Amino acid sequence: MRQQNLEIRHLFDQSGDRFSQFSLTAAGIFLDYSKNQLTEKTLSLLVDLAREQKVEPQRDAMFAGEKVNFTEQRPVLHTALRLPQHSTHNVDGINVSAEIDAVLGQMQTFVEQVHNGDWRGATGLLITDVVNIGIGGSDLGPKMVCEALRCYAHKGIQNHFVSNVDGHALDSVLSRVRPATTLFIISSKSFSTEDTMLNAHSARNWFLQHFSEENLSRHFVAVSSNRVAVEAFGIDAMNQFYFWDWVGGRYSLWSAIGLPIALALGFSHFRALLDGAHAMDVHFQQAPPEQNMPILLALIGIWNRDILGCRSLSIAAYHQDLRAFPNYLQQLDMESNGKQIDHQGRIVEAATGPIIWGDVGTNGQHAYFQHLHQSSEITPVDFIAALRPHHQLAEHHLVLLANCFAQSQALMRGKNAQEVAEEMSAQGLSSDDIARLAPHRRFTGNRPSNTILLDELSPAKLGALIALYEHKVAVQGFCWGINSFDQWGVELGKVLAKVIEADLRSGTPGSSHDSSTQGLIGKALSAGNMVDLSSC
Repeated sequence: MRQQNLEIRHLFDQSGDRFSQFSLTAAGIFLDYSKNQLTEKTLSLLVDLAREQKVEPQRDAMFAGEKVNFTEQRPVLHTALRLPQHSTHNVDGINVSAEIDAVLGQMQTFVEQVHNGDWRGATGLLITDVVNIGIGGSDLGPKMVCEALRCYAHKGIQNHFVSNVDGHALDSVLSRVRPATTLFIISSKSFSTEDTMLNAHSARNWFLQHFSEENLSRHFVAVSSNRVAVEAFGIDAMNQFYFWDWVGGRYSLWSAIGLPIALALGFSHFRALLDGAHAMDVHFQQAPPEQNMPILLALIGIWNRDILGCRSLSIAAYHQDLRAFPNYLQQLDMESNGKQIDHQGRIVEAATGPIIWGDVGTNGQHAYFQHLHQSSEITPVDFIAALRPHHQLAEHHLVLLANCFAQSQALMRGKNAQEVAEEMSAQGLSSDDIARLAPHRRFTGNRPSNTILLDELSPAKLGALIALYEHKVAVQGFCWGINSFDQWGVELGKVLAKVIEADLRSGTPGSSHDSSTQGLIGKALSAGNMVDLSSC
């Protein structure tokens, strides 16, 4: 399959309908993958690879609720969260859809109470601010969706997100809200995640500086599966929103973890988000691999990663409201497929998950696109844009789309030495200047990209877009033979932090550390009071 010298621009020269041959639409999402080093033969071989790796049976097992998360012996059922209401989905003899509907119903009732003023703070004032305290999937997904769909936001509710254990994050939010009109959502499945619970207890202490403990129930709710811990915190059991151990953190925005989304947008828009994701689920389940958008996107990624040796993927969203989307995809992809051990416990021979990074266009063009165009490192790009904006500044949108389409064209076509020389000559430069400057102005091109278009950035289209990437990541894990649904790699640092935390509290570095770690602890201790209140 190796075709590293294949010129994409020549493939366009050879085929007048390459665009229509290498593009498709699913669940309201359009994908143009024609600007990749691919031929029909390449795609056929990649589809053969997917079949050899049993992608379709593994996909079906995931949707059926089999324990595809084999290291934790859990099903992976985030797709069940977005099934149509009153569906039936039995797992181990339990209709999980009935449980899902019950939680969604609880969420809807609560959201409507807050929005219509039936749920008020302890003094009878309306809730004006919602502070979500969580980390990882309990933060990145809800925050990204709330930012992306700000044009659909319910008037009168301001959302805030606190994830970082750094006290500056919580302090910044608390300085901008009033305890009498603020609702806190504590999002932690176990209700024991250290970062989240430290922020939660600090928020609780701040609230209790103004109100008594019996008022907590009007200002704190929990998204958790640990009722005992929730009640011990002081949150009424009626204010606990449940979710299940078969909901992985990075796939959890569809569950009660999406409560801040529903509060920000209204429940009907949250339901539309679920429906859009379900539409992509149906396509993923039913379309043959040759016409299956998540499978094709995954196979193209494998081609670029393992055959062409591209180590990263840049996400260029040409929509300001998608500014958090690259960060969201970092967790989705890198926590899922940043692994090297297969199902048999062996080291995977192929390179797995790429590094995910990016920013919104056109900001990225004035920051890192120089690297994309002329670096020795070739980085594929996923361009994402909406054809219709949510504003009336038509000139802005025209220029934005022109830049998006031009960048993918420039990465593909490049500019060869002859074209550079002719251009410089037309500008009146001397032959000596041309010889001197031409190498610096040459673009090698042949740099792959996909372009993903939405009619507009609506709840349903965003849901489909997120589901597209979820399934892409899962397919790549199936092909590489790794478990995309656990995340043991995040644990070691947490364990070691506990030991260092004890040293910092005791005022004495432990003797078990290496000299660097011991020296750093000593530096912190010698600084005296590590919390300087004088500047606050």
